[in-house]
Amino acid sequence: MYAIVEIAGQQFKVSKDLKVYVHRLASEEGSKISFDKVLLLDDNGSITLGAPAIEGASVEAKVLQHLKGDKVIVFKKKRRKGYKKRNGHRQYLTQIVIEGITASGATKKAAPKKAAAEATTEEAEAPKVKKAPKAKVAKKDDTKE
Repeated sequence: MYAIVEIAGQQFKVSKDLKVYVHRLASEEGSKISFDKVLLLDDNGSITLGAPAIEGASVEAKVLQHLKGDKVIVFKKKRRKGYKKRNGHRQYLTQIVIEGITASGATKKAAPKKAAAEATTEEAEAPKVKKAPKAKVAKKDDTKE
């Protein structure tokens, strides 16, 4: 079972016991948090899509630690002008572990496929009637008069 969930403005594919680094959250270390914006849910092959989010579905997580990401160097240069500018950035991150995915209230997307399958079996059982071919109508050519 996995889900695609939006956390702090980014979308993540998560499953149970997965550790994820997300943008800094305002929760304390060790606290439990819940994300309600679940966009897609896969439960052993039956996929549920939200429009835009699935009603009643949520992802439960626990905050492990707050940390800073790797340093990214931003270097700007204009050739032959003597212009060089160097800047660094370290993103503040939060490491979370996914504890569970709940899909209460979610509707299954596989139901319409079954209905379509039943319609095809009804068509197969009905006797097929051949239609008579349409008679061809001769068209008069007006250009040769």
